Amino acid sequence: MRIDSLDVSLIELFTDFPGIGVMECSKRLGVARGTVQNRLNRLHESGVITRIAPHIDATAMGYPVTAFCSLQIQQNLGQDGMAEKLAQIPEVLELHTVSGSSDFLVKIVATSTADLQRVLDAISSTEGMGRSSSSIVLATHFENRIIPLAREAALLNPETPPEHVAASRSAAARNGGRLIPARKNTGHNVQ
Repeated sequence: MRIDSLDVSLIELFTDFPGIGVMECSKRLGVARGTVQNRLNRLHESGVITRIAPHIDATAMGYPVTAFCSLQIQQNLGQDGMAEKLAQIPEVLELHTVSGSSDFLVKIVATSTADLQRVLDAISSTEGMGRSSSSIVLATHFENRIIPLAREAALLNPETPPEHVAASRSAAARNGGRLIPARKNTGHNVQ
């Protein structure tokens, strides 16, 4: 689906304020309520927005250690079966099938490095698991960075007038990469 700068502005608002109402959103963006509702419906129906949900901070819940693990599995069990088994471990936050020397890339969290060892042991003892290697995250510079990509997709839309492209890039440059000024982060995220 092609998106435009209004779609990106809606995504930004609902990222910062997931509980914002359609009427308030229309006021902030200066467009009709019906336009906002139609755009939201279209973004949901097309799968651009899959949900409007809070962004949960694992560190704030007592899981300050993050690690990424590369996993090799026994091929006779299949990836779907292994994915189901790994989904039973609550500290496994993400699981991606990857190309290369590993089969999976896993993002996990733990309460401490000792707890990380427990989680890694749980993963390693899963039936069908082969070799694994892990790296502990020392610092996260950004994650879930979708807004700049959404903005670029809107600017690449051939129906976007050139003057809107220039204005959008200028606004983004003034507002730290955003089309609308950033508001206080409420810990919510549109995905």
